[in-house]
Amino acid sequence: MIIAIPVEDKLIDSNVCQSFGRAPYFLIYNTETNKSDYVENNASVTQGGAGIKAAQTIVDYNASAILTPRCGKNALEVLQAGKVKIYKTVSGSIKHNINLLKNGKLSLLEEVHAGFHQHGGR
Repeated sequence: MIIAIPVEDKLIDSNVCQSFGRAPYFLIYNTETNKSDYVENNASVTQGGAGIKAAQTIVDYNASAILTPRCGKNALEVLQAGKVKIYKTVSGSIKHNINLLKNGKLSLLEEVHAGFHQHGGR
């Protein structure tokens, strides 16, 4: 399975970024091969619509799931249209959250916020 995770740094032992749309990078991780690639989130510097643009990036990378602490309503709609499952991360490293997902111990994200709409998101 291909998963995406919003990250601040290109280190598997760092924490998951608290902002989905404004994360500087996404880790694209293949749970079957353990191959990881970090891709720049070009949406992070846009004036508005960062969540939607970031979500489209995830869909374009054919991710089956995203691991994130939160997600806005508009981004959620893009991810759902792309058939991407959204899992809520827990406190801890990227690696820890990947292991939790592999062991079936991450819950689907149920709380969605309205979005930050021109407020910078961080």
